[in-house]
Amino acid sequence: MTAYVSTTTGLFPLPDWAKDELSDLKGHQKHDLIDGSEGPAVLEQYDEARAEVCTQQRRSDLDRITEGQLRWDDMLAHPLAVADAVETRGIVRYYDNNNFYREPVVTDELSPTGDVATELTEARELVDASDLQAVLPGPYTLFDLATDDYYGDETSFLEAIADFLLEEVSRFPDHETLLLLEPSLVTSPPGDGLDERASAAIDRVANATDADVVVHTYWGPLEEKVYAHLLDATVDAVGFDFVTEQDQTVYNLQEYGTTDDIWLGLVDGQNTLLEDPEAVRDRAQWVLDSLPTASFETVYLAPNTETFYLPYSTYQKKLAVLGEAAALAEVSPA
Repeated sequence: MTAYVSTTTGLFPLPDWAKDELSDLKGHQKHDLIDGSEGPAVLEQYDEARAEVCTQQRRSDLDRITEGQLRWDDMLAHPLAVADAVETRGIVRYYDNNNFYREPVVTDELSPTGDVATELTEARELVDASDLQAVLPGPYTLFDLATDDYYGDETSFLEAIADFLLEEVSRFPDHETLLLLEPSLVTSPPGDGLDERASAAIDRVANATDADVVVHTYWGPLEEKVYAHLLDATVDAVGFDFVTEQDQTVYNLQEYGTTDDIWLGLVDGQNTLLEDPEAVRDRAQWVLDSLPTASFETVYLAPNTETFYLPYSTYQKKLAVLGEAAALAEVSPA
């Protein structure tokens, strides 16, 4: 029987009170962005905010709970932005939207920081291991967002990024799911040769954990060849953005198959329009009905993108939609 699992992509908006408190503590200047050296007063505010978002996810009946990545000033680039071997330089547009991140420039040999593992360990105090979902940028996306001033060629740099993430994952506390966010596979698809190496890099990171591993792709459909190579990675599920696009994604699934589990990005992580839980359940059913020969052990119901774009009150309501949609799907499964 298929299990329907409600969850999120992490990367939440800060609670409104935390924005005000942290604004006073950190200031508004570039040098006050997170670099891994923040003091106890700032960390205390993030701890309180983390506890709030974990509680909110539980109240919304989510099956997987994330730490929220509330400290991440640089969205997906954060794990590199706090590394000693990285200089953050100019401000770069974050894909095709009005958000920006500091360009992480790798200037020396990368070594793990334990930063994300520390955050996840704090969350583990609040969440059972069987409910905990770790979130990281995938190796290809981090490779795409960063600049190499040390390794000298694409292959060495991608391998170094994969090793960097692998070492971070090896420090994680017990967790049920590892979510690797890979939007760059869609927005900046790897060419011949690099597509195979990207899949191999994902495979290396995935093998660092005993948890279920999901690779979520979004902001459009994957190119066919990129998708075919992605399926070579040893992952439990691939995620798809069914808000941005449907037809090409369904074609890929029909033509090339997919993993034993599937992640469906069905709730809009960037739009304040609130979905109806029954409509989300019906969209999941439409996807699965489009794949009559597929049988999934687990279907994840989730936003299509990160949710940090949303007002905090809207983010809360969208969590509740996901929790209710999964409950409805269990009662009247697709």
